[in-house]
Amino acid sequence: MSFWEKTLNSDPKLKAAALAPADIARRVAREIPPGAAVNLGIGVPTQVANYVEPGRGVMFMAENGILGAGPRPAPGEEDWDLINASREPVTAVPGASMFGHADSFAMIRGGHVDIAVLGALQVSARGDLANWTVPGAGKGGIGGAMDLAAGARQVFATMTHLMKDGGLKLLDECTYPLTATSVVGKLFTDIAFIEFTGEGPLLREVAAGLTAEDIQRVSEPRLRVAETLGTLSREPETGDL
Repeated sequence: MSFWEKTLNSDPKLKAAALAPADIARRVAREIPPGAAVNLGIGVPTQVANYVEPGRGVMFMAENGILGAGPRPAPGEEDWDLINASREPVTAVPGASMFGHADSFAMIRGGHVDIAVLGALQVSARGDLANWTVPGAGKGGIGGAMDLAAGARQVFATMTHLMKDGGLKLLDECTYPLTATSVVGKLFTDIAFIEFTGEGPLLREVAAGLTAEDIQRVSEPRLRVAETLGTLSREPETGDL
C-alpha cells in the first residue's frame, strides 16, 4: 500500500475521492500562465512538467542547474546526465540552458523565478509554509526551500490533506519548523484546491464526491467558499501514473 493510500485510510469517503499525485500535478499545471519561469520542488511538483503543453512557453527550472527542463523521456531514452532535483531523468526543451548551483541560486534569490511549486508538510491559515523537517524525526535539511519560498514571486504548495493517522495538515498555526511565513498563494491537496487571500483561505475546488463541509471538517482554519465551487477530477489510471 502506497503512502498516498495510507494517508486517508481513516475516512473511506475521503479515500475514495482522493486524487492521485499525477492528478494533483495536472491541476497545478493548469494554473501556470504562459511564459512563466517555474521551479519544481522534489516529489509531486516534479511531475508538473509532464502536463504543461510545450506551446505555452513555460520554462521549468530545476535548482540543480537546468532552465528548460521538459517531460520525462520515454523508457529506454533516459540520459542520466540530465536529471531534475529529484534525481529523475528529464528532457531539455529547445532553448534550455545548464548552469551551476551558484547561478541557480542567484536566479532564485534575485527574484527571477515566477512560481515555485513546493511540497508541504503543513500550511497555516495565512499561508505559512513548513516543508523541511518533522520534529523528532532526526532528519531533514532546509536546503534550497527557504530560498525558493522567499525568492519566488509566487509559491504553490502541494500535499496530502491529512497525515497518515488522520491528523490535520492545514492548520491555524503550523506546529512544525517554518520554511517561510505568508508565502503560499495556492494550495493543491488530494481533495481540495485552496487559494490564500487577504480575507483568509478560499476553497475553490473539491474532489468529486465531496462537499465544502467535508473539506472544512478536515481543515482547522475557517474556509471561505468560492461563489462557484469547482470540482477536481481524477484521471483514469494508466501505466504511467
